[in-house]
Amino acid sequence: MNIHKAEFVKSAAGAKDFLRDGRPQLAFAGRSNVGKSSVINRLLNRKNFARVGSTPGKTVHVNYFLVDGVWLVDLPGYGYAKVSQSEKDRWGRLMEAYFRSGLITAGVLIVDARHAPTGDDVTMLEWFRSSGCPLTVVANKLDKVKKSTREECLGIIREKLQLTEEDCLIPFSAEDGTGRDALLARLEALT
Repeated sequence: MNIHKAEFVKSAAGAKDFLRDGRPQLAFAGRSNVGKSSVINRLLNRKNFARVGSTPGKTVHVNYFLVDGVWLVDLPGYGYAKVSQSEKDRWGRLMEAYFRSGLITAGVLIVDARHAPTGDDVTMLEWFRSSGCPLTVVANKLDKVKKSTREECLGIIREKLQLTEEDCLIPFSAEDGTGRDALLARLEALT
């Protein structure tokens, strides 16, 4: 995947706006404060490609980035965000429509390496599984976890999400780049 050929193309506010051109779609999802945009930026070696905000909840639509002929799809965050309940409900309906669309080629669920996955993380994993796509779980913020406890933290993530042999868990740090090459290789293999 040539990450130098990357461009923002479109934000979809509703199902009618989803792109249906037959290209692979790699869907990225995660809690509002997990660093999803930072993971995308690190993956593409760009500082501000995906919008990073000082407060959680900046991604409010389904955002499409074309990366070397593959759609990288940035989904709205879930969980913690200082927005109205009606806005959170809209995000939920938008994501549910996207998952029902049958457009997902592969899913990337981003969780926080420092904490056990939340109930919302488990629900998102179930949505990915129900779509039938291969799943990659990215444990971001690894740089904030002591080296002596990393395996324990990753074990908790595997257990809480009930990851299978087919599911891939990648320890990752958007801050220092740990896991970037592994994630890039995994996405290339899935497209």
